[in-house]
Amino acid sequence: MAVRLDFIPMSEQDLDWVVAQEARLHPFPWSRENFLDSLAAGYGGWVMLDAGQPAGYAIVLGVLDEAHLLNISVAQDAQGCGRGSMLLEHLFTRARDNGASQFFLEVRPSNLPARALYQKAGFVEIGRRRGYYPAAEGREDALVMRAAL
Repeated sequence: MAVRLDFIPMSEQDLDWVVAQEARLHPFPWSRENFLDSLAAGYGGWVMLDAGQPAGYAIVLGVLDEAHLLNISVAQDAQGCGRGSMLLEHLFTRARDNGASQFFLEVRPSNLPARALYQKAGFVEIGRRRGYYPAAEGREDALVMRAAL
């Protein structure tokens, strides 16, 4: 059976679910205010629906011909079946539609599943930001990745 996913613009009404997922999925989650600020600034916010139920979300900043993935997550019960790839493909399409020719992101070196997803989607490592992320014991670097659209 084929998976049918829909993608809707994120709104303030989605934030109870988004913030709850963020807290479940990340040791250093974004706050409600982080999401509100992103939406107020006009960043692209998306909620992925699976059979009408929220299953993932993303925030993307677009500047000129670049898109920058700031946050992407798939609910735990929806992971492992290609939904992350489908969400990324939606983000790529939207970025292209908005004139982007390249897509950037940062990822923790320790986040092996995310790194595998990004590499599969065509991202390549182009740099490293030292001490970018908070970590249980200090700070963790970020790998900077880029994909051509």
